[in-house]
Amino acid sequence: MVRLEDSEPGSHPAAAEGKLRHMAKDQFSFDIVSEVDLQEVRNAVDQTGREISQRFDFKNTNTTVELADEKIELHSSTEDRLKAAWQVLQERAIKRNIPIKSLQAGPIEDAAKGTARQTITVVTGISDEKTKEISKFVRQAVPKVQTQIQGAQVRVLGKSKDDLQAAIKAVREHDFGLALQFTNYRP
Repeated sequence: MVRLEDSEPGSHPAAAEGKLRHMAKDQFSFDIVSEVDLQEVRNAVDQTGREISQRFDFKNTNTTVELADEKIELHSSTEDRLKAAWQVLQERAIKRNIPIKSLQAGPIEDAAKGTARQTITVVTGISDEKTKEISKFVRQAVPKVQTQIQGAQVRVLGKSKDDLQAAIKAVREHDFGLALQFTNYRP
């Protein structure tokens, strides 16, 4: 019998006997999330505003781009210039590694004095119905994994890394209409 005094300091008594069983978690996991860096969105909006103020084709069109909370407001004197401003915003977003799927454009509306405006919503998080859809899809695509819905994210659990990689591949190949990222990959 091994006494506590005989074992090395900080070690478990059963380890001294060699009887310590492997107690590590035997499941791997990762989270499916939809996140956007709002600072990068702010930078993209600022760059778009600077480019619009300097470009010749936007002179005297009163085209503006403003960010308020998680909404971007485009305003211009013509619908054509509004579409061009939206295109500039998309280009700036791509350069700042903002997924275009996270920017959802609303309808073009008529505003005061014959001008046009459009609201672009910055989508962060996954809605409840989308989390259910993603969870169901992953379980059907890779039956060996389990899913848990945790608020605005989906956790995928599996006993094999290969199963998790198959789940990631299946989700990437399917279009859910959201910009999805895979985080917290834990062995």
